[in-house]
Amino acid sequence: MSASNFVHTTRVPLRWGDFDRYGHVMNANYIELAQEARVAFAEDNFFSQGHDFPVFVRRLEADYFKPILSDTTEVTVETTVVEIGTTSFITRQEIKDRQNRLACVIECVQVAVDLQTESPRALTDTEIGILTEAPKQAELTDEVPDYGDEF
Repeated sequence: MSASNFVHTTRVPLRWGDFDRYGHVMNANYIELAQEARVAFAEDNFFSQGHDFPVFVRRLEADYFKPILSDTTEVTVETTVVEIGTTSFITRQEIKDRQNRLACVIECVQVAVDLQTESPRALTDTEIGILTEAPKQAELTDEVPDYGDEF
């Protein structure tokens, strides 16, 4: 099942330790930035509404388009649910620098978990409703800009 086009936008501050000796965010730290945005997504759409939603990350895929340089003090992470299955869903996250240029896209498969049995469980109708009908916050572009050699 495909999901709605709503976008959840989170601003994540960068820390000194996110950067390498060359002055750009280390590749592994993009995963942490995306995780912080997924936690904010869950807080805003599930936990703050009284819905417990235990999930675990099954798979991550990251496509890097350009480095985020040290002149960026916070990134914008736009999270959208792009597919919903029986027990899992996929989020697409666009991480953007201070000039709102796309630096990385992360796709994440998350699986709903029964904490008692520690095994996957079916998504509930309520969870599917939240994942497909969360309020629209921004517009997502499906186009990946070509930045070439521009940094």
